[in-house]
Amino acid sequence: MGTKEKILEGKTALGIEFGSTRIKAVLTDDKGHVLATGFHDWENRLVNDIWTYTMEDIHNGLRGCYSSLVKNVKEQYGLIPETYGALGISAMMHGILAFDKDGTLLSPFETWRNSNTEQAADALTNEFKFNIPLRWTISHIYQMVLEDRSFVKDFSFVTTLDSFIHWELTGEKVTGIGDAAGIFPIDSEKLDYDEEMMSKFDTLIKDKGYSWKLRDILPKVLVAGEQAGTLTEEGAKLLDETGTLKAGIPMCPPEGDAGTGMVATNSVAPGTGNVSAGTSTFAMLVLQQDKKLSKLYREIDMVTTPDGYPVAMSHANNGTSDLNAWVNLFKEFSELMGFSVDMGDLYGKLYTNSLNGDKDCGGLLPYGYFSGEGITHLNEGRPLFARTPDSKFNLANFMRAHLYTSLGAVKLGLDILLKDEKVPVKSITGHGGLFKTKGVAQNYLAAAVNAPVTVMDTASEGGPWGEALLALYMLRRKDTETIGDLRVKDTGSLGDFRGKDAETLGDFLAKEIFADQSGTTVSPDPADVEGFETFTQRYKDGIAVEKAAVETMRW
Repeated sequence: MGTKEKILEGKTALGIEFGSTRIKAVLTDDKGHVLATGFHDWENRLVNDIWTYTMEDIHNGLRGCYSSLVKNVKEQYGLIPETYGALGISAMMHGILAFDKDGTLLSPFETWRNSNTEQAADALTNEFKFNIPLRWTISHIYQMVLEDRSFVKDFSFVTTLDSFIHWELTGEKVTGIGDAAGIFPIDSEKLDYDEEMMSKFDTLIKDKGYSWKLRDILPKVLVAGEQAGTLTEEGAKLLDETGTLKAGIPMCPPEGDAGTGMVATNSVAPGTGNVSAGTSTFAMLVLQQDKKLSKLYREIDMVTTPDGYPVAMSHANNGTSDLNAWVNLFKEFSELMGFSVDMGDLYGKLYTNSLNGDKDCGGLLPYGYFSGEGITHLNEGRPLFARTPDSKFNLANFMRAHLYTSLGAVKLGLDILLKDEKVPVKSITGHGGLFKTKGVAQNYLAAAVNAPVTVMDTASEGGPWGEALLALYMLRRKDTETIGDLRVKDTGSLGDFRGKDAETLGDFLAKEIFADQSGTTVSPDPADVEGFETFTQRYKDGIAVEKAAVETMRW
């Protein structure tokens, strides 16, 4: 069957992911091959000290991205799709969208970038004996409780961005287990929110007299392979203003960008890991089901794969935003001098030239902290560039330092996992915009983790492709047996879920998707490793400078 026929007959899967600066759609065939893409650029805004997007931003972004995809399909294949085999929504994790019983938004959407929840996160970490990061949804909920916000009593549905959009498209208040793991701690045995911690939370707020309990207001947890409803008539109209798109498309569980990143890099099996580098940067190492870290670390999040395996994550709020700002400055300078510059070419030249820099960046020290950084225990950020009088200040070192620092905070968390906890890792894969220029950031990541790093040729497709693959996996499981029947309700065991003859997500990816995928693997250069370690020590020492900048730069 040709590509046109597959599109016309809905032998396809569509994934749409809301990133921090770009919403992207990826259409695949039934084998996971990319057929078309769509884009819509957007940007968060700081309103009353809250990083947010408006409802108009979200809806316009959704429709704009979908319209871009349809345009790309029409340009390539001369047709407009009316249906798809399956559809999935993913988005940046964490934050809070809270609604009352009438579906009215009670307070502006607070994204993962906000760090105004320190009091709540510290209290919950102490209560649960489990690391609760500032950006998690439960931190936002409890902070609002502690502040006696008047609307908290009216909570009816509290969720994340991908779950909210999925609700609008299907009417189902659900989310994928990977996204749920950024809402509230997960029990990887029972594939659900941790019941003991949930009970503790209800006890904490008992004296407030709210009519709701926590489970009542959170989305239901689903795992990869389960169907999460179908696209409604209203949802189809929301997605496609032209009215061409038909309702009834099966939808997979919505997922967070951490989960889709794992899928897009074939990093869902125990012993695998991946690093996603973009506006935020995070590294995830998949643990064995019964593996636990030796102690609680505030620098490490415990989340899950889309099929429920425990994952240790080093998450940095700040990634490439400051790096991108500097590249834009170089573009502005080039245009001032009368040169027209292609941004892709500019990035490529600047990144590649960084390879000529000193291994330790010549003593240059930038911090791209646009917002607070949990790993380094700062609730606010100030982009900062520092050097000593005898630092080697040249363009190669300048760019190399900014590339290093994009991985700096994440490396601190990875050092805990790889050096202190000695978490076994068979492979690490890099993906995201930072790795588009071959042989640069990949080499630096290999130096940071002192281990081989692979970048697949599909790395730039990223999260939306991962969500499309989850949609395909749902169709595969739907054709065989339903996951609902595999859950053992009375024991909560994973045995039947991951046993029988059912194809696991890891098997599906390894055999059906990545068997014919190509990529490049690089091993760490010892000199690069030594240089990155020197830079990292300076990065740790310089946190005091960043802290002072936060305290003094108040204009």
